[in-house]
Amino acid sequence: MANALKEALAAGRVQRGVWLNLPGAVTAEMAGRAGFDWCLIDGEHGPWDPVGIREQLIALAGTGTEALVRVPVGEDWILKQVLDIGAKSFLVPMVNSAEQAAQVVRACRYPPEGVRGMGASVARAGDFGRTDGYPARANGDICIMVQAESQAALDNLEAITAVDGVDCVFIGPADLGADMGYRDDLANPDLWSAIGAAIETIRAGGKAAGIIVSGAEAEAKMLELGVNFLGCGSDAALLQAALSGLAAR
Repeated sequence: MANALKEALAAGRVQRGVWLNLPGAVTAEMAGRAGFDWCLIDGEHGPWDPVGIREQLIALAGTGTEALVRVPVGEDWILKQVLDIGAKSFLVPMVNSAEQAAQVVRACRYPPEGVRGMGASVARAGDFGRTDGYPARANGDICIMVQAESQAALDNLEAITAVDGVDCVFIGPADLGADMGYRDDLANPDLWSAIGAAIETIRAGGKAAGIIVSGAEAEAKMLELGVNFLGCGSDAALLQAALSGLAAR
């Protein structure tokens, strides 16, 4: 049950992927077969539906593309659910402190290192009891990513990055920009200067740095800064653009 995404990020390799904001296994399977390194099922700005997310995880499992889930909030019970339905990698939004990051890690680890409930033997995560020794291996195989998307998170970024068990710190440009006063000016150079400094801090702390941007030029700039978990778009935005372009033509 090795986690290829976790291993790639730990080795410093760039991993590119796409957001899945639309529900349904068919779109997930299509995205998984497109050739990305990963697909993120978005339960924050997409439907938080564990049954539907489970179906998307199953669809992605047959494609060779790594799956991860963004939960709506870093509550222990939500993290337990997404782990038990088989997610090995996930992203937690709005983590503003090292204490919050540490709580997320504890929620994803079995005792004594954490507080995850022992229910995987009757869930997809443990292959419904067919995976021997799942609890003994799971703690080290889960890939944990936290989002820094506020000024408070930037102020605490060095401490967040230092939390043991956090594999990646992801910068959320839109929410960060809004919190910094640039909601309607997301191209503001001061915002992107702060993002560049944040990426440097994350990488200096030995963790993967993540972000989502749009367009080849922006992607190249982020890679130059040191990002190695790179979101390149979303299924909803890509479909909307294609449909609008076709209708206009």
